[in-house]
Amino acid sequence: MRLWGVGEERAKQLARLAITTVEDLLLHRPRRYEDRRNFQAIAKLQIGEPATVRGKIIAAGVKRWRKGDRAMFECVIDDGTAHLYCRWWQAQPWMEEYFTVGREFLAFGKPESLRPRTMDHPETEWIEPGEESFIHFNRIVPIYPLTEGLPQRWLRGLMWRTLARYEAGIPEAPWEKLPVASGKLPVEKSSAGPLAKPSTVSQQPATALLPTRAQAIHRLHFPEALTDAGLARQRLALDEFIALQIQIQQRRKNFETRAQALPCAGDNRWMKPFLVALGFKLTAAQTRVLREIRADLGGAHPMRRLLQGDVGSGKTAVAACTALMALESGFNVALMAPTEILAEQHFQNFTRWFDPLGVQVELQTGSRKTGERRASNVESQKPRPSTLGSRPSTLIIGTHALLTAGFDLPHLGLVIIDEQHKFGVAQREQLVRKGRYPHLLVMTATPIPRTLGLTLYGDLDLSVIDELPPGRGRVKTFVRTTETLPKVWEFLREKLTAGRQAYVVYPRVEDAADGMKAVTREFESLKAKLVPFGVGLLHGRLKSAAKEAAMADFRAQGVSVLLATSLIEVGVDVPNATVMVIENAEAFGLAQLHQLRGRIGRGAHESFCILISDAKKPDSRQRLRVLEETTDGFRIAEADLKLRGPGELLGQQQSGLPRFRFGDLTEDLPLIRQARDIVAKM
Repeated sequence: MRLWGVGEERAKQLARLAITTVEDLLLHRPRRYEDRRNFQAIAKLQIGEPATVRGKIIAAGVKRWRKGDRAMFECVIDDGTAHLYCRWWQAQPWMEEYFTVGREFLAFGKPESLRPRTMDHPETEWIEPGEESFIHFNRIVPIYPLTEGLPQRWLRGLMWRTLARYEAGIPEAPWEKLPVASGKLPVEKSSAGPLAKPSTVSQQPATALLPTRAQAIHRLHFPEALTDAGLARQRLALDEFIALQIQIQQRRKNFETRAQALPCAGDNRWMKPFLVALGFKLTAAQTRVLREIRADLGGAHPMRRLLQGDVGSGKTAVAACTALMALESGFNVALMAPTEILAEQHFQNFTRWFDPLGVQVELQTGSRKTGERRASNVESQKPRPSTLGSRPSTLIIGTHALLTAGFDLPHLGLVIIDEQHKFGVAQREQLVRKGRYPHLLVMTATPIPRTLGLTLYGDLDLSVIDELPPGRGRVKTFVRTTETLPKVWEFLREKLTAGRQAYVVYPRVEDAADGMKAVTREFESLKAKLVPFGVGLLHGRLKSAAKEAAMADFRAQGVSVLLATSLIEVGVDVPNATVMVIENAEAFGLAQLHQLRGRIGRGAHESFCILISDAKKPDSRQRLRVLEETTDGFRIAEADLKLRGPGELLGQQQSGLPRFRFGDLTEDLPLIRQARDIVAKM
């Protein structure tokens, strides 16, 4: 479809904004709005406060420095109350022709100085009389994301003409024909201002009637009030969330239609002696979760369950009980961990627990395969006794090595994935396909924000261990600068003298251009500072045998301090370690810092996490303050989502979550719930 006024060059410019259809154009979201019903007088500008002014250019030109080729372009605008100096530090050839004396302009930005009144790199738009002037002035005006050579005014005019031509033909969304419970949208709780972002609406009323899709698109671009723009954004976000929920719920429905569950609820033959030998009583939260899991394992459809629990909440014990249910039923179990260190630790723990029961435990990693005998001669292996079948019952623990084509585990009844956020959705499905619809339990110690739980993991049932075992020492967190490091090392020596152990974490293995500290460079220096206490070294570039030796030495208290990278963030459990020092803490994400902190406080002694950072950026300091103020993983996860956004939080490993034009996973929990309810009715 060709639009009037869009030639070949303009079409290329629009394509750079991912606009290739009329629909793309109409859904091109303004990044903010300007209320041009009233302009700010230049004389009343305040430093740091964004404002739009209107005036004539009375002077313009390039200023050059004697040394080098650096040039600044400056123009002066007069609105009758005062002068405003607009500066661009990289002068471009087109500027002198664009900013001509006598031309009337709008300028938007934050004043940097009042003597003289100055804006650096303001957004500008010239005022040109014509039949479309009513689109650009005396109203709330959309400001769009642009690309080089595409004027704001031209795109706004194109949007107006396109709406006039196509708005009447915008169809309703299929779900609009259904009776929606309230027929209303929750209004976002943020204050409206004259220069608002697209999502900003006023606090009253608490709800508003749903606009149609056509109304929402019109109000998105040319609102009569800022509340209109906010409600339009929400209405279009609701469409996106509904489309996602349809996919999620349809996928789950299709799965349940074709998949018949394997009977894996067990008979408690091994469970009861295991719980007696465990040495501690399960918490009420662990017991509740196990009841949910047992119901799934004995149900009509294969279990698809996500288990969330903060660091130290006892997910491993729950995983062991879940594995025993399937093993008692005569099926094999696979447990996948993200690192060899964690897989090795699981192998040691499960072997200690399951050997007395006569349950075989094997390890499959890139460097170690204890199950090669079974893989080469599965049929000749003598079956272990099982109440519900005569097949061998084996728990195999591994890393990504479990995904290789050469690995096979017959009679796979249950797949457990630990620290699932370290794996992609495709990897999860790849392991599940090793069997015929085995049950699936995915676990994470990184609490998932509720919005992500309803979107990315919406096809999984959710269990939460919201209680920590008794007898754990309290963890205190402090944020300090590098100036305090001598005192930090002195404090660390005191704790080592008292018999405790410590981790010291750095963001890099070797020196890099970003200036972050590296374990290989700091190792000798730290050994000298902490004499006579032994210091071990652990990072991802060591060979597997060296990694295992370093961890074994630390567990056996052969060394007092383990100098490491974030390799230790998951699964490492040494109760005697009570101090963690993290240098360049700003280089880590909130959830990652919380995971690292979870390596201490696992025994009865009080523990201390010290975050070292000289970060100057306010958002970096704010992130670290969150860690200082709370140990609640769910609060930290919500803060991490707001500060970094879902893309950075999830990383490139996770797939399946679309890019939203209008939806906001940091704020739109009510809309996501509403979308889920609507789709359930469909």
